[in-house]
Amino acid sequence: MNTTTPHIVRDIMSRDCYRVSPDASITTLAQGLAVHRLPGAPVVDSAGRLVGFISEQDVLGRVLDSIYHDDEAPLVRELMRHEVLSVSPNKSITDLAQEMLGAKPKVYPVIEQQRLVGIVTRRDILIALLTIRRH
Repeated sequence: MNTTTPHIVRDIMSRDCYRVSPDASITTLAQGLAVHRLPGAPVVDSAGRLVGFISEQDVLGRVLDSIYHDDEAPLVRELMRHEVLSVSPNKSITDLAQEMLGAKPKVYPVIEQQRLVGIVTRRDILIALLTIRRH
């Protein structure tokens, strides 16, 4: 996070964020989410455009089934959500916090010119609000 008081999403977003291809296996996704300690990840095409989102909750049952039945794990494209709540890097942190009161995603892809440029989490927003409050 910047040393100055954050005001917009760009100030607090993670730029080097975990993302996944629609052709990745659910097993690969689950490992990536675990390593990066994320509840979900943006799904991007080869040009870096956001094409979906997939969460731990989306895959938990399918991973369990594939282990139980010794099946091949499905691909991300089979389980990802195509309707994705995303945010602009220029959005006000306080405006996004207000929206988060109604919308429930824990991770928001940050999109600029139709490309994924980062992610912002509820935790990022909470920390930023506490920083704003202190100033």
